[in-house]
Amino acid sequence: MTRNRPTSLDATIESPWHDVGSSRVPSAVYTDRAIYERELDRIFYGPHWSYVGLEIEISEPGCFKRTAVGERSVIMIRNRKGEINVLENRCAHRAMRFCQERTGKVKTLVCPYHQWNYNHDGKLLGVPFRNGVKGNGGMPADFELEDHGLNRLKVAVRNGVVFACFDHDVESIEDYLGPDILAAFDRTFDGRKLVLHGYSRQRIPGNWKLMMENIKDPYHPGLLHTWFVTFGLWRADNESRLELDRHGRHAAMISRRSEKVVSNVEEGVTSFRKNMELNEPLLLDIVHESWWGRDTVCMTTMFPNVIFQQQVNSLSTRQILPLGPDKFDFVWTHFGFEDDDAEMTERRLRQANLFGPAGFVSADDGEVIEFSQEGFEQDKNFSTLCELDGTSVGPADHMVTETLIRGMYRYWREVMEL
Repeated sequence: MTRNRPTSLDATIESPWHDVGSSRVPSAVYTDRAIYERELDRIFYGPHWSYVGLEIEISEPGCFKRTAVGERSVIMIRNRKGEINVLENRCAHRAMRFCQERTGKVKTLVCPYHQWNYNHDGKLLGVPFRNGVKGNGGMPADFELEDHGLNRLKVAVRNGVVFACFDHDVESIEDYLGPDILAAFDRTFDGRKLVLHGYSRQRIPGNWKLMMENIKDPYHPGLLHTWFVTFGLWRADNESRLELDRHGRHAAMISRRSEKVVSNVEEGVTSFRKNMELNEPLLLDIVHESWWGRDTVCMTTMFPNVIFQQQVNSLSTRQILPLGPDKFDFVWTHFGFEDDDAEMTERRLRQANLFGPAGFVSADDGEVIEFSQEGFEQDKNFSTLCELDGTSVGPADHMVTETLIRGMYRYWREVMEL
C-alpha cells in the first residue's frame, strides 16, 4: 500500500530577501520558524530524494534501521524477498512512533501500545480484539486490514545506497542527480560490495543548511583547518574543480593533494603551523587507490540531506537530520569495500579520526556553525555576503569561489517561492 505525502496549507511568509539574487542570504533563512516549516513541507516531504542509509546496514530479511526524513521518523527494512522498504514509523491506529531501537531484526513490526502488528512491507497483519470479546466491542464490520497499513515511501537503491521520498511522483534518482553529480556518486559507489565500519553522531546547534553550505564552500578549508593547510590535504592552490547539477542544488568539490607544498599561499594564514609535527605519522599513511584516478578528494553534496565523503582513504556518508531551525543531528556512517585488505581497512578506520565529532578537521566545522547561528540570532536584519568570485552560478576550476553556495540558494528560493 502506498500513499503520497499529506498536504498542508502554506503559511503566508513575507520574503526576507532584499533582491532577486542568491548571494546575500538573510538571517531569517536560518532562524524563522515559518520558513523552516515550509522547508519541511516543500523540500523534505516534497519531491526530493533523501538519503536513508546503506544496504549493508540491513543485511538480512527482517533487519531494520530507524532514521528520519526531515522530522518524520522512518524505518528502513528488508522484507522476506530481500527487497528494501522505507516505512513511516507511525502506527496507523493512534500515531505512536512504535519503533524506538536504532537497529535490530524482527519477525513483524509491533506497536506496543495496542499491539497492532505489520509485516516488513507495512501491511497490517492483525488487530487484537478485532471481533470483540464475548460479543462485546470490536472493530466495525467494514474494517479491512489492507486499508490500514503503514505509510510507505518511494524507494530508490543505487549501488548499495538507499534513498526515500514521501512524494511517489518524484523523478528517478538518476535524473534527480543529473549526469555530472551522478558521475561523482558512481566514482565511489561503483557497484563494489560495501562493508560497514561504524558510526559517529553529533548534535549541532545550527540551521541544517549551514552544514550543506560548509561542504559547498572550498574557501574555508585552507583557512579554518590547521590540519588541511599544514599537511597539504586541502589548500587553495591544490588543483581542483567544482561541479553542479543543472539546478545548482547538488555539487561536487574535487581536489588533488599537493605532493610538495611549494607555494606561499599559507602566508598570513593563522591556521598554518610551519613547525607542527605528528607524533603518529600513520595518520598521513595515504595510499593511492586506482579508482580515484588523479583526484585525492571528492566531496559530493546531495540536496537536501547528505554528503558523500572521500577524503584520501577515509570514506563516509554524512546524514543531516533537521530538528528545528536552530539544530540538527549529524550522523556519520563510515564504510569500506569488501575487497579491501586488512591494512586498508585499518587505514580507513585510522583516517576516520580526522573527521567525525572529535576529528582533527570536522570539530572545527561544528564549532563555526554554532557561532554562525548565534550571529544570525543576534541580528535578524543581517544578510550574509557570498560574493567571492562574483554573483554568478556555475562550475569552476579553482577553490576561491562561493559559486556552489549561490547555486543552492538560487534553487532553494525557487522551491520556497521566496
